Amino acid sequence: MYKYTEFDEAFVRTRTAQFREQVARRISGALTEDEFKPLRLMNGLYLQLHAYMLRVAIPYGTISSAQMRQLAMIADRWDKGYGHFTTRQNIQFNWPLLNDVPDILDALADVGMHAIQTSGNCVRNVTADHFAGAAADEIADPRPVAELLRQWSTDHPEFQFLPRKFKIAITGSPNDRAVTRAHDIGLRMIERDGQPGFEVTMGGGLGRTPMLGRVVRDFLPRADLLPYVEAILSVYNAQGRRDNKYKARIKITLFEMGLEAMRDQVEARFVEIRPEWTGEDQAALAHITADFAPPVFRDGPFGAYEDARASDPVFRAWADTNLEVHRRADHAIITVSLKAHGETPGDASSDQMRVLADLAAQYGYDELRISHEQNVILPHVHRADLPAVHAALRAAGLATANVGLISDIIACPGMDYCALATARSIPVAQAIAERFAETERDIGGLKVKISGCINACGHHHVGHIGILGLEKGGVESYQITLGGDATETAAIGERTGPGFAYDAIVPAIERVVGAYLAQRDSSDETFVEAYRRLGAAPFKAALYDADQANAA
Repeated sequence: MYKYTEFDEAFVRTRTAQFREQVARRISGALTEDEFKPLRLMNGLYLQLHAYMLRVAIPYGTISSAQMRQLAMIADRWDKGYGHFTTRQNIQFNWPLLNDVPDILDALADVGMHAIQTSGNCVRNVTADHFAGAAADEIADPRPVAELLRQWSTDHPEFQFLPRKFKIAITGSPNDRAVTRAHDIGLRMIERDGQPGFEVTMGGGLGRTPMLGRVVRDFLPRADLLPYVEAILSVYNAQGRRDNKYKARIKITLFEMGLEAMRDQVEARFVEIRPEWTGEDQAALAHITADFAPPVFRDGPFGAYEDARASDPVFRAWADTNLEVHRRADHAIITVSLKAHGETPGDASSDQMRVLADLAAQYGYDELRISHEQNVILPHVHRADLPAVHAALRAAGLATANVGLISDIIACPGMDYCALATARSIPVAQAIAERFAETERDIGGLKVKISGCINACGHHHVGHIGILGLEKGGVESYQITLGGDATETAAIGERTGPGFAYDAIVPAIERVVGAYLAQRDSSDETFVEAYRRLGAAPFKAALYDADQANAA
């Protein structure tokens, strides 16, 4: 893992000291809320529906046991004993008092963490494949590149006030687990003629105008990455609209300019600035890469795993859904579900955080990951240790065997917390999870994603079943989209038709799932495969009466 240098330490401490003074001036009344707002946003502090919310960065989702324990301490000391992991691999604390926030930032700095650039119109937390460095299908670990991008973009003088927020994701595997095509810039690590490089996509994004990123370079040599990313941001900074925040993202700039015209400007800017890059970035990347050397893996038999799998059906069910293939045959990747049936997706109590930290320290080479799907990953666990880890997770309420199933739902905070939300999302997710708790294994792989407003923080556009909560005429209404996909075969889901009332959305999902079960070729055909084969018609017929289905 990357370790803070003296520069990093001094930078974060200085920012915290500055913010402490700004908070004092706000509390004294020397700053109005309007004057304070841009200052707090630069430090990840939002004013939500009921209280302030502090969003803490977890770069590319990688976190140590000491950092996780510190988050647990913060949750107990300054919040309500829990934290909420987000789709940008961050954690949010929903109840901090304003005068406590500088102390929280100091506590974060003690373990090499911060909340810088988790909000505002700048480059946000760079996200990456949560299985990075462990996945069997990986070409290269994307985290050193993500860290290089983080260092380059932090407080970059040219890009602190972009037209809108800017999101970058990177994957080192052909199987895209980082949703790269839904990002402003998506980077896929590839090789061509033995040379490492990237496929670069541009202009992806969800929100009120969902678009998938388009390929702007099918192969970019590794040494050209930072100047090329800078060229894209320079063109966007100059051409992006600032007259309408809803048309300010790069996807709109790309749409209005056209791919060829925008690509021409990016390439021209790249040619202009490329000579300024004389190799310092590659030297920095080499230094960073050393921090991400794989651990010294333990060898040994794993008969205990085989025995548990043969004798314990609960363990076997968990292993079938929550384990992924590691690049070493004697290790496994564990996805710890934060989606216990009926609970809030993405929430972890301080006690659960400490259990996760202990397991990482004892069995996981002191490393944890946060996934964009709001789960926690133990990326390297020897198979002989899996029964012990499962037992500890089970005792902590963290052994729900549902990863990739219908109850493994991404859901934004919705109207329970968010000032922008127009509908509830958490209670809908809880109700769906409880409704299908007994049958979800028979249903098979199915991604449900729920957003409580048009901003789409719950990624509903790329859910196999997407649910968008809106307010219409003073009541909540839920639209359904089908056929979305967040992987390397990314697709935006298609809206089925009129929305459903709050008390009708779960029965509507029941009818969609029922239509799938009735028409799938076999239990091996997943929901999204069946949707692609059948089209929308049978699902619309299940959702609406004949007249509505035809109109939809």
